[in-house]
Amino acid sequence: MKLKALSCGVLLGLLSTSALANDFSINVGAISVMPDDSSSHLNVVESVAGLPENSTGVGVNTNTQLGLTFDYKLTENWTLELVAATPFSHDITATGSLAGLKIGKTKHLPPTLLAQYHFDIDSEMFKPFVGIGVNYTAFFDEQVDPQLRSTLGDLGVVTDNDDVSLALKNSWGYALQAGVNVDLSENWGLHFMVSRMDIDTTGDVRVNGNTIESVDVDIDPYVAMAGVRYNF
Repeated sequence: MKLKALSCGVLLGLLSTSALANDFSINVGAISVMPDDSSSHLNVVESVAGLPENSTGVGVNTNTQLGLTFDYKLTENWTLELVAATPFSHDITATGSLAGLKIGKTKHLPPTLLAQYHFDIDSEMFKPFVGIGVNYTAFFDEQVDPQLRSTLGDLGVVTDNDDVSLALKNSWGYALQAGVNVDLSENWGLHFMVSRMDIDTTGDVRVNGNTIESVDVDIDPYVAMAGVRYNF
């Protein structure tokens, strides 16, 4: 919570600052979301299946998409960056006593606004930076895997006529970043960055619109990007 408040404070402070440089640049490349996840337990499934208490959880896999970041230089040291990407797609699977059980899949968009501080290192080529900001993650197109539906049917939780669905709550969180820009010419360069994002959600498994299982998931991924940079 303190990091979220600090991130918002830094961004608001910079937005109120008059731009001195008015430089705009765009970075395009591969961006990967690599979850460092943890979760609560599938308590209802554990009870119905006769599994040990707190022996299950859920995990999310890594995915790579096309990344787009837009930089607006406010001063010689401070820059605002908006991180965007094509929609990420993740498989959701059970862990622990139910390891390997496919629960479903989801897509998400995690636009992130960062305040970057660029260091003066007396180099015309290498421009290292750190950043802090705010991330909003919107989940959509959630789908239940047939394997989960079959398992719930075997346990007598659902019938063939029941509608089984999956829903994930959207998330606000902080983002921390470090990276470097490499200038190859006046306009062209390379962009490398690694971020740590705070993404927490609640996943609900629903039968005919009623929640039968609810799991809190801390996805908290590392996000890495390597791309080409163009300065306008």
